[in-house]
Amino acid sequence: MDAFSSFFDSHSGTRNRWSYDSLKNFRQISPVVQTHLKQVYLTLCCTLIASAAGAYLHLLWNIGGLLTTIASIGCIVWLLSTPTYEEQKRVALLMASGAFQGASIGPLIELGIEINPSILISAFVGTSLAFGCFSAAAMLAKRREYLYLGGLLSSGVSMLLWLHFAASLFGGSTAIFKFELYFGLLVFVGYMVVDTQDIIEKAHYGDLDYVKHAMTLFTDFVAVFVRILIIMLKNSSEKKDKKKKRN
Repeated sequence: MDAFSSFFDSHSGTRNRWSYDSLKNFRQISPVVQTHLKQVYLTLCCTLIASAAGAYLHLLWNIGGLLTTIASIGCIVWLLSTPTYEEQKRVALLMASGAFQGASIGPLIELGIEINPSILISAFVGTSLAFGCFSAAAMLAKRREYLYLGGLLSSGVSMLLWLHFAASLFGGSTAIFKFELYFGLLVFVGYMVVDTQDIIEKAHYGDLDYVKHAMTLFTDFVAVFVRILIIMLKNSSEKKDKKKKRN
């Protein structure tokens, strides 16, 4: 937790020194890396569109579930095992993985539409703003400044997995669920920063695999979106229950 506090303290300390010129200061990122980042984020946007199409297909035909989750993982494994020179095939696999992932979270999106469609829009906008802000922070920061957080975040993911495993064996509670939800949100928001800097650093050393890098950021985006959506749905449901009790 000290690492997280130092992360936010460093940002609060430098906030007053930021200006319009500092926001345009990408001198530490070479033109080659900047071009690579444009490809990464363009591919990420296309993957998000494919994911939205997959969620829409679920709303039409109710296809989301375990099979689409397995299919999404299978496409990722296939993508990672495909040589980088087969660019079109890898992009197609990423789009397919995004569509299957969208169908997998389709039931949650369907629930959000039933409760309040505006919550779905708010969750997506909130996730996009968080992604944009933390990605920009990673780009504007010194190279490798936040990469040390990777080990801490990996430990956080391990903790979440063990908690989920223990809850499935011994039964969970509301407190554990809330902890997994909010702590998981914090972890994957941290991954937005770490993965962005990791992509920049790899690109500086010649790793220009924009498909793989877009897949990494897409995973972070979906993880944060799902948790924000669940939190907003849970809060909306609690408010409705309170209103019913008052009436």
